[in-house]
Amino acid sequence: MVSQVRRHPLAAQAAELLLARVRAGEWPLGHRLPGETTLAAQLGVGRSTLREAIRELAGKGVLDSRQGAGVFVTALDVTEEWDAVLRRAAIASVIEARIAIEAEGAALAAARRTPADLRAIRRALAARESRGEPVDEHVDADMAFHRSVIVAAHNDVLTQLFDTFLPRLRQAMIDMLRIRPVPSEPEDHEAHIRLVDAIAHRNPTAAAEFSRAHLTALKAAFS
Repeated sequence: MVSQVRRHPLAAQAAELLLARVRAGEWPLGHRLPGETTLAAQLGVGRSTLREAIRELAGKGVLDSRQGAGVFVTALDVTEEWDAVLRRAAIASVIEARIAIEAEGAALAAARRTPADLRAIRRALAARESRGEPVDEHVDADMAFHRSVIVAAHNDVLTQLFDTFLPRLRQAMIDMLRIRPVPSEPEDHEAHIRLVDAIAHRNPTAAAEFSRAHLTALKAAFS
């Protein structure tokens, strides 16, 4: 574990290190931190930098600097910032839109797909399975798979709608995976296999349900 600050900005890094130690339970709730001289030496920063770091954490509600008494722990973690809350809400909205578009697309694909469509879907599924990191490459492979299903629906308006939606969808999925990776990749891939099987067997009801269930579970796991 990093115990000293090595890069700028020093105060921000000092704040991160202090927060990590609070989260680790080194200083319980209500506990007074060591004096400035001791803490500054431990972090490898000057006392003015340490004070700035303490002010930053005080502003986030984690520490409280009391005149003449010292610095005390007032929370064990940072409350989620408003921009992060908004990002989560935006991602959830995108997944809801995916359900509306992709569940119907899957049903139509199961009813209308050609042998060539099915081959394209299976190629996209294999490419998706082979992609891991980095996150953006995995998302691109996943989007290519879901687009192949939409294309197999043979509805030009639906395809255009998906393509228009794609840039926002791609960014939301990248944000989601960076915030919280999919808990079980094998289970996630199995859900895609079930969708392909339903399309292969020309079962629109099952295809729509598998698509809806997968995306609903994704939203639930993220939320």
